[in-house]
Amino acid sequence: MTDETLDFDPEDNDDAAADNDAPLPGGQRNLMTPEGQARLQAELKTLRSVERPKVVEIVSWAASNGDRSENGDYIYGKKRLREIDRRMRFLMKRLDIAEVVDPARQTNRDRVFFGAWVTFENGRGEEQTVRIVGADEARLEEGEISWVSPMARALMGKEEGDVARVRTPKGLDEVDVLAVSYEAPES
Repeated sequence: MTDETLDFDPEDNDDAAADNDAPLPGGQRNLMTPEGQARLQAELKTLRSVERPKVVEIVSWAASNGDRSENGDYIYGKKRLREIDRRMRFLMKRLDIAEVVDPARQTNRDRVFFGAWVTFENGRGEEQTVRIVGADEARLEEGEISWVSPMARALMGKEEGDVARVRTPKGLDEVDVLAVSYEAPES
C-alpha cells in the first residue's frame, strides 16, 4: 500500500508543538558535548531506521483491514507515527544548530565550565556530583544538568573552595565547591 501520509517530511510543521519543545532561552546557543551529540544522533537513527518502519508496517497492515474509523491498530499507529515524526524533526533541528564543545580541550581545568564534573556540598550538608552539559542532553538521573539551569549557572566560573549562591525551590542556598574535574568520576 502506498499512502503518502506515511512518508516522513522533515519540513512538515503541521504540529505547532514540534517547534516549541524545550526551547532554548532567549537566543542561547545550543551547546552540546560530543557524547550528547552521539546519543541524539543514535536516537535519530533508531527512530528513522527501526521504529518508524516498524510502525509504518503496522499502519499499512491495519489500513488493509478495511474500516479505519474503529481500527485501533490504525488509529494508534497513525498517532505513534506523528509522535515519531515530531521527535525526528526536533532532533534534526537541534542537531543542525548544535555547537559541539569538547570538554577534553578545556585548558583552564581548575574552574567550572561547560562539560565539567563538579562535586559540591549544599547548605544541608548533602554532597552531590553533577556534570554540566547541553540543554538537550541533560539527564538528572545520570547527574547531568543543563548549563542554563540555575545550579549550573551558579557554579560556572567557580573553582575548588569557592561558594556559589543558588536560588532553589526551597529558597536561596549556598553550595561549597569541593572538586572540579573534566574526567568522569569512577563509579
